[in-house]
Amino acid sequence: MAAATAITTVGVIGAGRMGLPIIGHLARKGLTVSAYDIDPAKKDAVGKLGGGWAESLAALARSSEAVLICVGYDRELRELMSPDGLLRDLQRGTIVAVLSTVHPRTMEELAGTARPSGVHVIDSTVARGGKAADAGTLLAFLGGDAEVVERMRPVFACFSADIVHTGAIGTAQVAKAANNLVMWACLIANHEALALAHRFGMDVERLREALLMSSADNYVLRHWGENTMAWADDDMEIVQAMARWEVLELLALEADAS
Repeated sequence: MAAATAITTVGVIGAGRMGLPIIGHLARKGLTVSAYDIDPAKKDAVGKLGGGWAESLAALARSSEAVLICVGYDRELRELMSPDGLLRDLQRGTIVAVLSTVHPRTMEELAGTARPSGVHVIDSTVARGGKAADAGTLLAFLGGDAEVVERMRPVFACFSADIVHTGAIGTAQVAKAANNLVMWACLIANHEALALAHRFGMDVERLREALLMSSADNYVLRHWGENTMAWADDDMEIVQAMARWEVLELLALEADAS
């Protein structure tokens, strides 16, 4: 993209396990970063990483060409992105990238709500976990308008080793759901397999190393001990809601056709 479209000021909402290292990477790559968190105790940690502290969401919104949202839940995101919330103070042309794991339909609705204000919304889920966030080697799924995604690519390159444009708004949430389902399946299968080996007196670590050379090889087994089921309940609730939505939508179509 032309230099005139380069993003130089970024706001980050949520300075938690993922947001905090992302702030550090953005600042180290030379971007002007402001952060906001409901916990004011995060201010010192943000400052040590080179980020500025916004005393309010309005201040962050007015000073940012792009805003990364790292809140935890669907309802928090909806409250944040309400017409009386963040949208009220964002400048036309601002890009809002949602790193939170939420329902794809939520992303579609929020993008529609923001469009009349000239604000662009993309979903931008990340994978590989906290250690990858620390190292700046996350995998970023970006869903939304291709031109907007391309403008955000240099921002995400500050903390991601791989960036994939998954398609239209909401598809990054689908990609994250698929990623989580496969990871959880591998995690459970690995634990069951190694528990079985342990019950039969095998050296579990020796078996794990052997399995890495077999068709049983998988990411979670290679990074044993680094992946957990943290957030699984919340993320699985979203996956179940996605499945229920599609079933209901299909039933409605069938009813209309009959």
